[in-house]
Amino acid sequence: MANTFVTGRGGDSSSSSNRSSYNTVRPAPKSSLGGTFRTKMMLFFALVAVVTAVVMTVVLAYTWEGQFRGYTRENMQRLANSTADTLSAEYQQHGKWTNGVLDYARSASSASTDVGVQVLDADGRVLYDDTWALARNPKKAEEARATDATAIMPADADSIVSADVLDQNGARVGTVRLWSFGSEALLTKSDAAFRRNSYAAITYSALVAVVLAFIMGSFASRSLTRPIKIITSTAAQIRGGDLTARTGLAGDDEIGQLGETFDSMANNLERDLKFEHRLTSDVAHELRTPLMAMLVTVEAMQDGVLPADDEHFETVASEIRRLSRLVDAMLHLSRIENGKRQLKIESTDVVHLVRSIVSVQHQLFHERGLHLRFNDKTSRHECYADIDPDLIREAITNLMSNAMRYTPHGGWVVVSVDSNRKDAIISVTDTGIGIAEEDIPKVFSRFWRSDVSRERAAGGLGVGLAITKEIIDQHNGTIAIQSELSKGTTFTFNIPLARREQREA
Repeated sequence: MANTFVTGRGGDSSSSSNRSSYNTVRPAPKSSLGGTFRTKMMLFFALVAVVTAVVMTVVLAYTWEGQFRGYTRENMQRLANSTADTLSAEYQQHGKWTNGVLDYARSASSASTDVGVQVLDADGRVLYDDTWALARNPKKAEEARATDATAIMPADADSIVSADVLDQNGARVGTVRLWSFGSEALLTKSDAAFRRNSYAAITYSALVAVVLAFIMGSFASRSLTRPIKIITSTAAQIRGGDLTARTGLAGDDEIGQLGETFDSMANNLERDLKFEHRLTSDVAHELRTPLMAMLVTVEAMQDGVLPADDEHFETVASEIRRLSRLVDAMLHLSRIENGKRQLKIESTDVVHLVRSIVSVQHQLFHERGLHLRFNDKTSRHECYADIDPDLIREAITNLMSNAMRYTPHGGWVVVSVDSNRKDAIISVTDTGIGIAEEDIPKVFSRFWRSDVSRERAAGGLGVGLAITKEIIDQHNGTIAIQSELSKGTTFTFNIPLARREQREA
């Protein structure tokens, strides 16, 4: 059964920055009042409650206060109108101002001890003023002074309400005036007490709101700072060398996404560091073999064990060339991975590109005793894609070289081109030795070669397929492997016909 393996980013490739920096971590500051995020959150909640209370008070001062004063003025005006109506009815019965008529003013005055009543005739002469009684009674006058009640009307006309007394013909025969003792806003003592109690209730409510906001801020800040502390602690563990530390945070909110992103970053960091260690080991291993071969040959020639002839000099030169190719391949792969080799995107006919590669390589395959064939599966025999033609040529050449290296004499290598609505599809199929199932995921690793390929004299450097995969990744494509031991292998890679940024534009 054939084994299949697919790899590739399939997403936009973004050029990485060429700059890097390293800064030591500033030691954590000592906790102080107002210094921690939790304390700031509690103070913030309390400040919001204070601001809300202040805004409420200001709104009440400009709206509720005016409405309340209007309400008290209406009540006072209603009392003045009622008194004037009563006096009008009595005046119409008696036909003039008498003590009996004015007694009804006294009854209105006695209804509320903090309301002043005054009656004037049509000429403006004062017929009745209940402050006279206070003035004639020394004891009551002293009480009036103690309560800021005055023996005269307020000077402000807005602090007085009035109503006309009419005769039977509807003519004005007098006026009733009312005001509040000790108040310039027509507020009785009960009204003033109600206003004071209202503002006191607002003040107490604001204080309770501040306390509750502080308590709620404490719990809210604790729930917010807990995941941040976990992330900080995990970062410290990773910095200390524990690459397995993870936050374990997850969720759809910003904190959960931050935790997931942090853990993903930690996974990539752990993978990259392991890869770096493995790469160092692999490079050392690959370099040690040719270096040791050259060292042994040179020392043998120096000791006279081997003659210093062209044959042994060629052995040393061959190993040097191998080292040079290895270093060049590593530098090339590094430039592609780090984005130093910028893509030169062109609209290219992939069919023509692959056909030209096969045409150039045909003689080389023929000399190796292999059959090379090009298969155009496109409907129009052309397929234009936005690619870097030089890099795609290199990727196809690497796959063809790999097929040629591991296909026995008389075998076939077929290079095919196809397309669908989104991708250009290029495949290289051989009838070679195949790849074991457990080895397929390792194919694109640096310096990896199967045990069978290592025994062959034609074994490569082990970086060609890694370069190929990186090229396909740079083009936002995918690459797949289908292989069966002793029957052959097929490498297939898909490249988007149009770059994503061009499609979005």
